[in-house]
Amino acid sequence: MTSVNENLPQATVATAPGKGQKPRARRRFSADLSALGEPALWGFGGALALGIILIAGFLMVVLYNGATTFWPKPIDKVELADGSVIAGVERRGTIFRPDPAIMTEAVAETVAANDGFAYRTLYQTANFDLYGDDFRWVADFEVANITQPEDFYYFERQVWGVFVGRIAGMQINGQPVAYDPEVFRREQALARERFSEIRKIERSEIGRINHLIERERLSQRRALLQGDDESAAPVIAQSQARIAELQAEFDVLQARVNEIRAVDRGFRVTLEEVGGRTIEPEMSQIVRYFPANTLSIWDKAKIYGSRWVEFVSAEPREANTQGGVLPAIFGTVAMTLLMVVFVAPFGVITALYLREYAKQGRVTSIVRISVNNLAGVPSIVYGVFGLGFFAYTMGGTIDQLFYPENLPNPTFGKGGILWASLTLALLTVPVVIVATEEALAAVPRSMREGSLACGASKWQTIRYVVLPKALPGIMTGMILAMARGAGEVAPLMLVGVVKLAPALPIDGFYPFIHLDRSFMHLGFHIFDVGFQSRNSEAGKPMVFVTTLLLLTLIVIMNATAIIVRNRLKRKYATGQF
Repeated sequence: MTSVNENLPQATVATAPGKGQKPRARRRFSADLSALGEPALWGFGGALALGIILIAGFLMVVLYNGATTFWPKPIDKVELADGSVIAGVERRGTIFRPDPAIMTEAVAETVAANDGFAYRTLYQTANFDLYGDDFRWVADFEVANITQPEDFYYFERQVWGVFVGRIAGMQINGQPVAYDPEVFRREQALARERFSEIRKIERSEIGRINHLIERERLSQRRALLQGDDESAAPVIAQSQARIAELQAEFDVLQARVNEIRAVDRGFRVTLEEVGGRTIEPEMSQIVRYFPANTLSIWDKAKIYGSRWVEFVSAEPREANTQGGVLPAIFGTVAMTLLMVVFVAPFGVITALYLREYAKQGRVTSIVRISVNNLAGVPSIVYGVFGLGFFAYTMGGTIDQLFYPENLPNPTFGKGGILWASLTLALLTVPVVIVATEEALAAVPRSMREGSLACGASKWQTIRYVVLPKALPGIMTGMILAMARGAGEVAPLMLVGVVKLAPALPIDGFYPFIHLDRSFMHLGFHIFDVGFQSRNSEAGKPMVFVTTLLLLTLIVIMNATAIIVRNRLKRKYATGQF
């Protein structure tokens, strides 16, 4: 019987290789590795490992910075060698090469011993209305002493951002009184309730009246455009009477707002910064405050949770660097779902025609090549096309036909969530077409032939046999389209996304869904806060936390689609749902 080892390559070394010849064992061993594919295997495995490491590293950076942004940090009182004092929250540190001209001889010697480098710390000093800046770098050789006073508070304000300092006093009903923690806590909560009431009246009731007055004004203009002055006179008279009634309601509500504001002005707090300067904001302008250096773990956890609740349920403030991102969350989800509504039927119908109906030939091949090439077109090109074709051409035509009374102010002839969704649908439709074609091609031909043999028509075969079997693959294309569309920013900058949307695309005014309105988007919010805000350092924490939220939303939407796909796959594979 032949031994197993006899079938393996032998690696015996020639005893006396000739001049210029390599040992046969080395050549044979190298040939064996190439034949087994070992170099390629190591290369593929290394590339996969590197990709996983890079993705995991990116996600860890985003997760760490985003998850720790809202955790409250202590306030340092830093006494400098020149006698000045600053107070702030430590943000980060770095190594730098200082200018010898600003250092004393002793400090210069110390720095020289460290190869000319020193360490510096960035403090969030806040108090922008007093300092004109939010941050300050402090080198270690400038520091004389660092303490953490217990009477320092961290104030988050409605305007002017954060304030760091002490509470020096307060006013109750316009009368100065000594600071009392319990009284201040109670009065600040009542002041925030008054602030919320004013916002509710202005946005809901006064907003409704302004909307109705604007609608009456447009009805007058429409009557004038559709007829002469004599025929339009009754409509205008009736509209003027309605506007007078609405104006009377507006005056009542505005008087109520002014009354609340008059009360609100009597409740103020005196805040003192570390240098002794003071400001007296209204208590209603204090969104949140806490003694940063005396918090327990439980207190920090409550503040951390309240900040997250505010972030996902409130509107932005302070140039989008504070507050929440609810309008951006709503805009991102609404635009993505609307994009799927547009791209799904168009992509599936196109793929069905190319695979099931079109004659396979040169023209069909050219169409497929064109579809594949569309996936490589830069997204900004789609944005330019969407602005020119959808907004200016289609939207302008709609305005002239249906909204002439609004002109020259455009209704659909500008960027909006409808045109943004259609633009992203065009951008992602090649992905859906390719994925759908692959899913249709994967359906066995025998199933088609069996259906046709039983007397079903071609459309009945496609509808009841081919499409259900290909549906999981079609859902895969939808998932890829959603993932790409939700993260696109460049085309949206041209066709509807804005820094701050005054109104959501959905509200209580007829027709309730306003597809012509601009909207906010988490991706653009990241770009705006990180690169367009007055202070990039102030916006950096919001960049990480918004990125984390955007990734989470994409994962949730994709996970939902994957669950639906798996249920469909199980249904048509086993008959169970």
